[in-house]
Amino acid sequence: MISVVLADDQALIRTAVSELVSHTDGFAVVGEASNGLEAVDVVRATRPDVVLMDIRMPVMDGLQATEAICADAQLSATRIIILTTFEDDEYVLRALRAGASGFLGKGTEAEALMAAIRTVNEGEALLSPKATRALIDRYLSPAEPAPHRVPDELTLLTEREREILLLVGSGLSNGEIAAGLVISPQTAKTHVNRMMSKLGVHDRAQLVIIAYESGLLVPGRS
Repeated sequence: MISVVLADDQALIRTAVSELVSHTDGFAVVGEASNGLEAVDVVRATRPDVVLMDIRMPVMDGLQATEAICADAQLSATRIIILTTFEDDEYVLRALRAGASGFLGKGTEAEALMAAIRTVNEGEALLSPKATRALIDRYLSPAEPAPHRVPDELTLLTEREREILLLVGSGLSNGEIAAGLVISPQTAKTHVNRMMSKLGVHDRAQLVIIAYESGLLVPGRS
């Protein structure tokens, strides 16, 4: 059973999503919140698998709530999906840096929403290569290409882990990484989890950000 918390200041949206999630086999809504502060409290009380988090809420917004949840070591297993539109990509980038697993538009179809919850619950980032590339090109592209080198903050990683970090940064799933490197999906997942632990990040989406901000990957360069 995948447990879900809904955080949105619009009661109508919470009701609609709650009905959808609750009536889908294998899912349960364990809590709701109308603002970010409530969301943090509810998540700490219920420790859900996944949180659907609106950005614009009163008292505390979704970005602040995401930062608080992802900074709590006791909530390391909880994954957050940001509910937004792609026009809000600056906010999305902040949320990804904080540890969110990805983002969805509020107009997302029901089937896609449930698939997204399953995806992040399995430890994957909800970031398509196209969406990742758009965010990176807009916010992380350096003014001048940096020389290819191993950044200081990545020296804790093994050569294999750096290789996998490049693939994660390119938007590949664990299954795709496994197929390309001829290893098992579980081995790929283990490498990703070890990287997150070594780099002190909450989610694989943060690995994407690190890969670009460190200069290990450069927008437009394969």
